[in-house]
Parts: sequence; C-alpha cells; structure tokens
Amino acid sequence: MPTQDQKIKEILERGVENIYPNKETLEKVLKSGKKLKIYNGIDPTGKLHIGHGVVLNKLRQFQDLGHEIIVLIGDFTAQIGDPTGKLSARKQLTLDQVKKNSADYKKLIGKILDLKKSNVRFLHNAEWTNKLKPVDMLELASHFTVARLLERDMFQERIKASKNIYVHEFLYPIFQAYDALTMDVDMQIGGNDQTFNMLAGRMLMRKMKNKEKFVLTTKLLTDPTGKKMGKTEGNMVNLDDLPQEIYGKIMSWSDEMIIPAFENATNVPLPEVIQVKNDLKNGKNPKILKMLLAYKIVEMYHGKSAAITAEESFKQVFEEKLNPDEIKAFKIKERNIIEVLVATKLATSKS
Repeated sequence: MPTQDQKIKEILERGVENIYPNKETLEKVLKSGKKLKIYNGIDPTGKLHIGHGVVLNKLRQFQDLGHEIIVLIGDFTAQIGDPTGKLSARKQLTLDQVKKNSADYKKLIGKILDLKKSNVRFLHNAEWTNKLKPVDMLELASHFTVARLLERDMFQERIKASKNIYVHEFLYPIFQAYDALTMDVDMQIGGNDQTFNMLAGRMLMRKMKNKEKFVLTTKLLTDPTGKKMGKTEGNMVNLDDLPQEIYGKIMSWSDEMIIPAFENATNVPLPEVIQVKNDLKNGKNPKILKMLLAYKIVEMYHGKSAAITAEESFKQVFEEKLNPDEIKAFKIKERNIIEVLVATKLATSKS
C-alpha cells in the first residue's frame, strides 16, 4: 500500500499542469495534516464528459485523503458563458436551460466521488450571486483592471480579428472569483484552460481576505492536433454514454493519446501506467494497449461487468468481422425488456 507521502506525491504530480503559488508550499501544507476546503466549479452548458472526469478524479484523490470537497454548480455563471478559448461570445443560456443541463450531474459525479462520505457537498452559485446589489458589484469590480482582463489570449485574438468583446464577458472571471471568496475556500482545482479565471479568485482572496488560495490546474485531454477533448470539438466521451459507445469512441482515438489518457483519465495505479508506457515504447501493439485503456475507462464509469460486455461486443464486430446485416432480426410486439431478452434467446430465463 502507498504511504501517505507517496499518495501526496502522486496527487501533486499525476496529470498536474501547474500549482500556484508552487508545489512545495502546497506539499508542506498537505503533509502537515491540515484539511483543506477544495472546490471545482462546473457550468452546466451541456453534458458532463471525460474532460470533467479528469478534474473529478483529482478531487477524488483529495477526498480520499480526508479533505473537504465542494462541487459548485455554476447555475449563475453558465448564464453568462465562460469566454475561455472562444473567438466569439457564447450564446447566453436561460436558467431553465441550465437546470435541464445539470439534472443528472450529481448522479454522474457520484461515479467518481464517494457521495456516501460526509466530506463532499454540492452548492449552486446563483444562491449568493443573485443577492448582490449594484453597490456590491461596484466593490467587486474595483479590484480588477481592464488592462488585466484584456490580457486573456482569446480577447487578444478577437482584437486582432476586429471581433467584439462584450462587457458581460469581462464579468465572468469576476463572478468566479466571488465564488471562491464567498465559500472561503483554501484551494481550487480545474483544467489548465481555466487558469486565468482561477487566478482571478486567488487575487481577490488575497486582497479582500488576506488569505492564500491554492490553485491546481490539470492537464487537458487533447487530440494530436492539440484540440481538447470536449463538446466544442465534437470528439468528447460523455459520462452518460453507453458502455459500448465509450469503448468504441476510445478505440477511435489516435495512438498518441494512449499514455496521456491512462495518466489523466483513469485511476490505474501509476506503476501500471509506467509499464504501459514502456510496453508502447518497446513495440507492443498499440491496439492491445488501447483496448486496455477503453476497458479501464468503461469499468470506472459503468463497472466491471459492463466493461467485459463492451469489450466482447467490440471484438465480435471489429475482430470477428461480424456483419451487422447478418444479425438475426426479431419482430416484437409491446413487450417489456425482460420478455424481449427471453424471446430472442439473449437470456435463458426471466430470472
């Protein structure tokens, strides 16, 4: 079994892009035994996908060490639209759209975080942001400069392309910073693309509370072109996809994604990840290693039985060259799923 120090080392290194102010300071706090209040914010702009899973896995590591975890549903900030990486303003969402998008978030997040433990809770930022008065907004905005907000790379790109930058987009990092301030957190975890927003919160905490807020950014899952795996690029694996869908999508990934995905998107022990890396380097068939990756990810979200079934299904269709047109068809009239399985001999009995 890994020692406490080994667990802390893995938390601070595996899949981690950057730590602010630095790794050494955070490591010292973790080794002191102090329990931190740590949060990750998720704007319900669509389905949860494997990119969210990368951050949630990191949260689970901290949860297992006994730290307090907050999953913040950004039901207010989602209505603004995070401008991160966008060359045009996001379409603003209504509150009803946001609620619909996040309806199954807790259930899906429960596939990674242990919701039975008392050290995890869910909050919604509309609860406090909607209570702000104009005078409160003036106070918040006074801590930020236009020059600093304009430093964002996507805004610079828009300026070069003579595209509009809207005032409400400037407000996004301010409101996210206010989340950290309101919850009085010790640390925030998010993808590397969220660095600007998370550091805005760190700055506001220092100015208004004279308190350090650690920021840990995770590496992004990207394809060989450098585009992140997500809904914008259309190459995402949704957390609510069926096991066979997840398995098939991962098998369509390029070989270059095998090692980063093992490191960032699975809970496979690090020595095994290193072994996979060595196997790939030594000429082992990448397809075999990718099948192992697909199996591990399906197992993580749907369980061992579903992973076995998904793998067998893939083998039948793609390895045994089973022609879908040759699969026997059955005409079924208004029966429940149990009766259908028995009638088609996919199950031997109703039990």
